[in-house]
Amino acid sequence: MDVVAQKKIPCLDQHARAFIALAPFVLVGTTSPDGIGDVSPKGGPPGFVVALDDYRLAIPDLAGNNLLDSITNIVAGSGIGLIFVVPGVDETLRVNGRACLTTDPAVLDLCAVRDRRPKAAIGVAITEQYMHCAKAFRRSELWHSDTWPARSALPSLGCILRDQNESLANVAAEAIDELLEADYSATLWEPDIIT
Repeated sequence: MDVVAQKKIPCLDQHARAFIALAPFVLVGTTSPDGIGDVSPKGGPPGFVVALDDYRLAIPDLAGNNLLDSITNIVAGSGIGLIFVVPGVDETLRVNGRACLTTDPAVLDLCAVRDRRPKAAIGVAITEQYMHCAKAFRRSELWHSDTWPARSALPSLGCILRDQNESLANVAAEAIDELLEADYSATLWEPDIIT
């Protein structure tokens, strides 16, 4: 019996639901009409992604980088691939399916995060789900803080943005970092800008 091939199932079972309920982080993969892939991180309190039933999920559209790549791809007809991550757990849950954008008030009510109702949600019609093995997380030792690099090993985002954008060349990286932190504080739990 090929257990690996049989691990894919077409709906959520109690194990997938439990994993989603504990996951504060999901990676969302979509593809543009010209075939360019995009992966966007989404985060919230555990269970922020809502299982509507055994075949459908809803992901609240919270404020992000404002590029709207995933949303644009979904509106253009992209399929969707999700990887749910639970801190400290080496296995991940993978969910694949078809995606849509919804503004259905009943769905948005279920997607409220910290008493804030999103303006839209990503709807997922599940075609398959399965647990992914622990090898990648174990090889990376991601959950072992003694393997983490010092934060100083990488430049700050303000420094990176300044170096990548000519219009910011004369702005101190520290000033950009302060603006980013102020934006994080002001908009962390806001719905995205989609109307």
